[in-house]
Amino acid sequence: MEEPELEPLGVVENEFAAVHLSIDRRGNGPRLRIEDLTTEHVGYLDALTLEALAWADEDRIRALLDPSNDRWRDRTQ
Repeated sequence: MEEPELEPLGVVENEFAAVHLSIDRRGNGPRLRIEDLTTEHVGYLDALTLEALAWADEDRIRALLDPSNDRWRDRTQ
């Protein structure tokens, strides 16, 4: 039996965000697919990126959470 190309994992949500997580097997290797349920924006994280997040200290994670660093910028510039 073949593994599905997209394996749903579930939804993670709180009062600030909601994302749908799945494993995407369509690339060169499995990766985590993250879909923002508000905007439908999709991002992918491979094993190396996930490991880096596991090791990241609180200051680096906090910088990622600041929406002015990326989410509120005009992507056409």
